Amino acid sequence: MSGHSKNDLKVLLSKVAEGDENAFGQLFKSYYNQLGDFVMRITESEPLTQEIVQDVFLKIWINRDSLLAVNSFKAYLLVVARNHTFNCLKQIAKEKYQKNEWIKTALQHADSNVEGSSDSNPDRLIDEAIDLLPPQQKKVYMLSRREGKKHLEIASEMNISLETVKKHMVLALRFLKTYLRAHINFLIFFVPFF
Repeated sequence: MSGHSKNDLKVLLSKVAEGDENAFGQLFKSYYNQLGDFVMRITESEPLTQEIVQDVFLKIWINRDSLLAVNSFKAYLLVVARNHTFNCLKQIAKEKYQKNEWIKTALQHADSNVEGSSDSNPDRLIDEAIDLLPPQQKKVYMLSRREGKKHLEIASEMNISLETVKKHMVLALRFLKTYLRAHINFLIFFVPFF
């Protein structure tokens, strides 16, 4: 991995073990790229590789006292890197699994709420909206849409002007459209969000 002779490496590791930051810098420069190549073959992710290599060198610095007992630094470095890489990959897999389980649970919960609500039945949703209309708008809407009466017939039956019938229909349809859009957009937005 590095061009250091065995004796030079022992001296360098000894200096690192004593807390020599310059020696640690040399060790870092000597092994960073090679260790990165090793880790990259496992992770296939450059950002993750960089993070792991830095973590490995941080571990080496924190545990620098143990460097004097290391017979083969290259083997030691690769074992530390391999173990840390596999631990990171396990953690990522665990987090991904937990996230997927959370999403699955949230979607099931959302589905059960939608199935149990009036939103899942368009006719019931429309009926809810109609019930919220002011009395005159509701009556005009019901006579027009449910009983199929013409605007002129509604005006005559309710003893109001044709323009008032038209105004009530416009307002009723606008409210119904807004109400339905709000509830449908909520469902469309809510479910994919998880």
